[in-house]
Amino acid sequence: MNYTHRCMVKYSMPPLYCKWFSLRILPLIILVAGSGWGGFLPPLRADELLQTIENVQAKYAADLKQLADDCRRKGLEDEARKTRAVLEPRDPTRFFVPVLPQKAGPPALPDGAPPAVVEWHQQFSRLRREQGEALFDLARQALRNRRAALAIELLLSAVAADPDNESVRRLLGYQKYQDRWRTPYEIRKLRAGLVWDDRFGWLPKTHLKHYEAGERYRGGRWIPAEEDARRRQKQQFGWEIDTEHYHIRTNHSLEAGVDLGVKLERLYHLWQGIFLRFYASEAEMLAWFDGRSHALQSPGARRQVVYFRDRADYNRFLGPSVPGIEKSIGYYSQAVETAFFFAGPDSDDRTLYHEATHQLFHESRPVAPNVGARANFWIVEGIALYMETLKIQDGFYVLGGADDQRMIAARYRLLHDNFYVPLAEFCGYGMLRWQHDPNVPKLYSQAAGLAQFLIHYDHGRYRDALVAYLSTVYSGRDAPDTLSALTGVSSETLDAQYREFMEKNDGPTVDEK
Repeated sequence: MNYTHRCMVKYSMPPLYCKWFSLRILPLIILVAGSGWGGFLPPLRADELLQTIENVQAKYAADLKQLADDCRRKGLEDEARKTRAVLEPRDPTRFFVPVLPQKAGPPALPDGAPPAVVEWHQQFSRLRREQGEALFDLARQALRNRRAALAIELLLSAVAADPDNESVRRLLGYQKYQDRWRTPYEIRKLRAGLVWDDRFGWLPKTHLKHYEAGERYRGGRWIPAEEDARRRQKQQFGWEIDTEHYHIRTNHSLEAGVDLGVKLERLYHLWQGIFLRFYASEAEMLAWFDGRSHALQSPGARRQVVYFRDRADYNRFLGPSVPGIEKSIGYYSQAVETAFFFAGPDSDDRTLYHEATHQLFHESRPVAPNVGARANFWIVEGIALYMETLKIQDGFYVLGGADDQRMIAARYRLLHDNFYVPLAEFCGYGMLRWQHDPNVPKLYSQAAGLAQFLIHYDHGRYRDALVAYLSTVYSGRDAPDTLSALTGVSSETLDAQYREFMEKNDGPTVDEK
């Protein structure tokens, strides 16, 4: 049976169900911990470890504040602002993942910088480097004391403080190559004489000038780009673009295929970090963190994606085998392990990220043939609804947010429509019951709200349980009470905490269209 998810068609929610870079990014490796970290020292008392972390953070904040005050007294307002910016609080309903620089080393000062600015630069770099080292040491301590989620949060903070921390970069799969932080995949490409271009992807270095001049290499000779495009109008003759983790076929254009690959890679690296424990064993995670494996391993082979030039081609190609496809804006077939999208005004990045998330969960480890068929279907959609919030903002990759349109709709349903299916019942919904419920749009709103709740409530109290829940559901070993068992609290308590979470983060409300 071909398992399909509901297509994300903006907010109209029609009755069709479908499932579904090289940007430098720090994987958001927060939701990763499992249980049973045997073979390690007994855990420290929680308050002892947390107090140590608090002390380290407080000292760092005090040192930065002192440096900023010194800058202001010297009239270095820009430097004072840059120093204080490190300490600006972040929205607790969002994840902020720094976009890591490709160039190794701190940003260089302009030639002829005044001595006072040089001194600030040296002190600022030193403080950040020392903080990165301190947090990395605490992360290792936390992991060895069975505090894996805390360890990874500390690792995130360490590389945010010092993007050039070689220990952390190594764990994340980067190596220094020609004064740049590169992945092994990139290094292999560069050593083979290829270069990356944001328009054309990986090309032989000698081809780049031809491509920029409007020529394309086909059949052993150079031809005009327009002629190449005419020959590729049919999907079977289209462009084929390889990124590190995706193989994309498109009859739209080379540039559009490369741009799609960049977006998919962005999502992939976030997903890979967030859900490391979903596809990696405890032993693999420990080996990775201890340096006994060189980097985060890539789960599975390249994902297959077909990208049509317009909706008409999408409908024409998929229509014979997928009834109702014309109402969708994305489709993932587990049977052929391929995601299908199209370009044009009806498409959007949220749907792309949503459906690509389904693809990653289904293709990164063996899963049950009918995930969510009996129960817990909501989390399959809920987690994809969360991942579709991905955006770039002020040098960060951002996920979540109380003001996201899905959360606004979720609050409206709960607090203004008084619509809420208690978790004890909601977790019992299998795929078919979900699909045939007359309140499907409202179910989606509740799923979006609950997913954000499980990730962000009380500083992430349920993050570990969420990943364990996903793993259990995708393994087909779940039951209606699985979420309650993994969180250690009753469904009724979770219901009350969810309402508390939504009321605390209440803001603008709009009806879902």
